[in-house]
Amino acid sequence: MLDVFITSRVRRKIIVVYAKYPDFKTHVRGLAKLIKEDAGNIQRELKRLEKIGFLISERQGNTKVYYTNKHFIIFKELQSIVLKSQRSNQKKQQYA
Repeated sequence: MLDVFITSRVRRKIIVVYAKYPDFKTHVRGLAKLIKEDAGNIQRELKRLEKIGFLISERQGNTKVYYTNKHFIIFKELQSIVLKSQRSNQKKQQYA
């Protein structure tokens, strides 16, 4: 259901990870391994999500690490949508 509202597959996967696990911190390559997507596409989406305030980044040596901005204006609502969407998908799979 989330795919109807967030049409970018990569952006949707990133939002799900960071909304579901708000204390999660990772760099581009780590996230690429986790969600099995191209690092270039991930980096582009991370920059967009950081620009709107959903994510925060910080430098750790030569690496840029991203994590959830829990004070993002619609973070709680977005997190709720992600969790509900995942529950809905699990129920659909049980009955299929």
